[in-house]
Amino acid sequence: MKILKKSILADVSGLRIVRIDIFAPEIALKAQAGQFVVVMADEKGERIPLTIVDKDINTGSIQLIYQEAGFTTQILSRLKVGDSLYALVGPLGHPTEIKNYGKIILVGGGVGIAEILPVARALKQAGNQITTILGSRNKELLILEEELKNISDRIYIMTDDGSYGQKGFTTEMLKDLLSKDKYDLIYAVGPIPMMKMAAMVSKEYNTRTLVSLNALMVDATGMCGCCRVSVFGDVKFSCVDGPDFDASGVDWDELEKRNKVYSVQEKHICKLKL
Repeated sequence: MKILKKSILADVSGLRIVRIDIFAPEIALKAQAGQFVVVMADEKGERIPLTIVDKDINTGSIQLIYQEAGFTTQILSRLKVGDSLYALVGPLGHPTEIKNYGKIILVGGGVGIAEILPVARALKQAGNQITTILGSRNKELLILEEELKNISDRIYIMTDDGSYGQKGFTTEMLKDLLSKDKYDLIYAVGPIPMMKMAAMVSKEYNTRTLVSLNALMVDATGMCGCCRVSVFGDVKFSCVDGPDFDASGVDWDELEKRNKVYSVQEKHICKLKL
């Protein structure tokens, strides 16, 4: 579980997105697109889920990307190359269903772009035509553009402030594309409001949409029930039933409320301990 490499992908006004390569040969051997690991940075830290962005069986490494958004990710960022994580478990969750669907739109917002990269790679290898929409607040926070350009048949960049690509939101481009052509599948990952809007847009055009949900997790093996979500009226657990779900069946309002449960405590802990 030693950190082999570490790099900063974005650093804007104290908001950092970090990439780390970790020695985890058994995980690298089994990991598939869409799966994740649970990381503990130190023995007193919480457990956080992070998507496996890439793997290298030859070096026995996996690649993770995270945004410094809370106490644990800031502790993780203090670790240097050569340091080891306290605990690492995975691969967890169901892999994304990879097959030749035909024409696919991938939508990535913010750090969710990291989560669509392995799925994009696998879908392209399966023979799909890939159109990718990437979105960020500004140019400086956009990540993995070149990697996804190399995979995609077409790529569109959207920024909130118009500093790069087109000004606007990813779902605006999604709506524009769906109004002009027929697509077989949409795969969207990003902030909950973005995925919720993608679900609404795709429903209008009767296009199947999968989302990878970032529900709160503690145990990540189905024991605690913390990551439960409602899908088509049934209770599901993101860790063992997901993380991919049909966007049209997700209770988005419930998910938004559940993900905000500990926001006040998280901010309080950060102020006390950092």
